Amino acid sequence: MAEPKKTPLYDEHVKLGAKMIEFVGWWMPVQYTSIIEEHMKVRKEVGLFDVSHMGEIIVEGPDAFKFLQRLVTNDVGKAVGNRVVYSPMCYPDGGTVDDLLIYPQGENKYLLVVNAANTDKDYEWMKEQAAGMNVEIKNISPEVGQIAIQGPKALEVLQSITDVDLAPMKFYTWTHGKVAGIETLLISRTGYTGEDGFEVYVEASKTPEIWRKLLEVGKTAGIAPCGLGARDTLRFEASLPLYGHELSPTISPLEAGLDRFVALEKGDFIGREALLAQKQNPKRQLVGLEMIDRGIPRQDYPVTKGGKEIGQVTSGSYCAYANKNLANALVAYGSVNVGDEVEVVIRGKGNKAKVVPLPFYKRGK
Repeated sequence: MAEPKKTPLYDEHVKLGAKMIEFVGWWMPVQYTSIIEEHMKVRKEVGLFDVSHMGEIIVEGPDAFKFLQRLVTNDVGKAVGNRVVYSPMCYPDGGTVDDLLIYPQGENKYLLVVNAANTDKDYEWMKEQAAGMNVEIKNISPEVGQIAIQGPKALEVLQSITDVDLAPMKFYTWTHGKVAGIETLLISRTGYTGEDGFEVYVEASKTPEIWRKLLEVGKTAGIAPCGLGARDTLRFEASLPLYGHELSPTISPLEAGLDRFVALEKGDFIGREALLAQKQNPKRQLVGLEMIDRGIPRQDYPVTKGGKEIGQVTSGSYCAYANKNLANALVAYGSVNVGDEVEVVIRGKGNKAKVVPLPFYKRGK
């Protein structure tokens, strides 16, 4: 078995005393202090994440737009100027290959940011689908470092060391500029926590310098380095999907409640026929659950109603800000309504839960 890879920030994590784990082929910090403490830091102040394990793929050439329109479910026509577009990418049967971000980088050129676990798979899939098209696809992941600064004070901290006026930037837009005197690949107002924040893409070798500077200037704002544990509980509390949980080769974006990112009207794309059939005759839906009984629901735990199994948990956790045990569950379409009582089977025992609206948490509400 291959030794896990190290991000450009590996040594920084070790110096800070992070608990390191192997995650999808990478050494990554799962936590520095505690997951709950780091979760609350991001909700109330500001947290810093190493996301350099994510994949970056360049799609370039005369057919780049045409290729991407066929490859993903969302309308790539929205990716103009400095707008960032989120989109699932599907197999012909409607199952999900991955979900990704699309950054327009000038005429006929796009940067795609994909999930770390799927980088190699996505790259091969894209090359297969590009057969016969005038497009070049390049995996530049080893050359790129990525830092996410997230939370209500993220703007204040990052602004103190960049030459870019960040305040006018809208969510899901990007720009060029320097951070800590270093030219970045791009700065985007994006994130995976449900909070305001930014993601800084930079040459891999320059990543540690920016990381250290952000921790230094962010002290008065209460900045803290955060690990994968808090990143997962934050995204879950904000009802953001995680590949392998809410999305997978057997779970479509429609079943995951991502209808607004499936542009059936844009014309043909991979998986459109299957997704159109699902839209007309849905079989499953994603719902939110709040535990009534004690117990933390976990992925694949059965969900029952009236003694009959209606689905399974896709993600579940104690959520620190909500102060509740919550779950996402993929259940038979129409089998429950908000307010209904169901049971989550934990170690063979049914534990009461109620169906609640998604998202569990939304910034400002």
